[in-house]
Amino acid sequence: MLIVATTVFLYYTIWTLLMPFVDSSHPSQSLFPPRVWAIRLPVILILVGGAVVGSFLSLIMIKSNRQKALKAQKAKAK
Repeated sequence: MLIVATTVFLYYTIWTLLMPFVDSSHPSQSLFPPRVWAIRLPVILILVGGAVVGSFLSLIMIKSNRQKALKAQKAKAK
């Protein structure tokens, strides 16, 4: 995981900080998507990640509340 994270960090750093200074006709430009995606991609990842974390937390909270309600009903029935 550390190697993957380091590789992604280096790729993104080169893409955003170094490639704007390289001539647009240079062959290395074909290794990188258009620069507009340097902003879009992190925003999309943050939105999707936030939705996943929020969904997970809400499911856990709903399950916990259902268990508490079930325990309260059992205690009331006794």
